[in-house]
Amino acid sequence: MEYRLHSTLIAALAMAAGLAQADTGKLLLTGGVSSIGGSAGGGLTPWAVIGTNTTAGELGFSGYATRAATQDYSVNGYGVALGLHDRVELSLARQDFDASPALALNGIAPFGVAPGQHIKMDVVGIKLRVAGDAVLDADSFMPQIAVGLEHKRTHPGTIGSVLSFLGTKTSGTDVYVSATKLFLAQSLLVNGTLRYTNANQNGLLGFGSAAPGKSSRSLQPEFSVAYLISKNLAVGAEYRVKPNNLQALGAAAGFGAALREDDWKDIFIAWAPSKNVSLTLAYVDLGRIVPGITNNRRQTGYYLSAQVAF
Repeated sequence: MEYRLHSTLIAALAMAAGLAQADTGKLLLTGGVSSIGGSAGGGLTPWAVIGTNTTAGELGFSGYATRAATQDYSVNGYGVALGLHDRVELSLARQDFDASPALALNGIAPFGVAPGQHIKMDVVGIKLRVAGDAVLDADSFMPQIAVGLEHKRTHPGTIGSVLSFLGTKTSGTDVYVSATKLFLAQSLLVNGTLRYTNANQNGLLGFGSAAPGKSSRSLQPEFSVAYLISKNLAVGAEYRVKPNNLQALGAAAGFGAALREDDWKDIFIAWAPSKNVSLTLAYVDLGRIVPGITNNRRQTGYYLSAQVAF
């Protein structure tokens, strides 16, 4: 049932590509790239822009594939998005996280984690531009503002016993507001996002926590800046604050900081060789991810994403 639903949603968005108009007036890279949650933005955080090449009165379509790898973990992702009249964005994404180090948790308790276990997560998103236009308002102080939500469902496999022990849920919804300001004369884009969430590691480790961890949602800020070197090449950086819901529970259970969650950050370069294709390469620092099973190592590595948009 899950597979059929996922396939049907992808097919519905893909069919809409037949209605998309490729010859649009949107400037290169001003629609962002696909973030890890599927919505348009940077790699780690959504922006207020509506993805695809759509402008007013048009429909647009985009699809992406991405891979990130650090010292101990890796994740593959793919997704599609539909832009409606540069006003509404619908997105669908799937992440496949290689959680092989979680096998070490069997040494703490008989959790039954299988070797090579992966965690998969589906993300359905919607974004609505409510004010401003990043390009048309570039000569004013008015940013483009959008509100959005990402509903996430995690499929943990044999790691489900660990999430049950932690008292986390396997589904949750993030709500966010983003403001994006484009300074065309300075070739600079700045974005701020405020996310209302209780996701652990973006939802891959569930949502919330048993007491004394934090179960309720909290507001977490995210920031992006990008500099346009040329019309089709941009460099930038992102910083995403994380809620760290599980550490207090881990400390109470005698694990110290073994469940600590750190903020995420990256430095990226995005290249658009044509109007319909963009490639993004980033150095990422995801902090410590369940440091109790990875010798407290910071998870640094690369992020690579390819997107087609019409």
